Amino acid sequence: MKRKWIIWAIVAVVIFTVAYYFYGGGTTPTGQPQLVRLNSNNMSELKDAFNNSASSVRLLVMLSPT
Repeated sequence: MKRKWIIWAIVAVVIFTVAYYFYGGGTTPTGQPQLVRLNSNNMSELKDAFNNSASSVRLLVMLSPT
């Protein structure tokens, strides 16, 4: 019985850790703009920021989990 509870506790800790890793937020280094989640409402902001930095190297990478 005790072993069963230990296994469930380990599973719960792993699930909590994974959830925190993906949804807990993050911090950015000093001098870097805050992270932004892209959606259809703020795509124009991304376009403007991308086009305003024409004198520097720009790279846009979009990753999908599917």
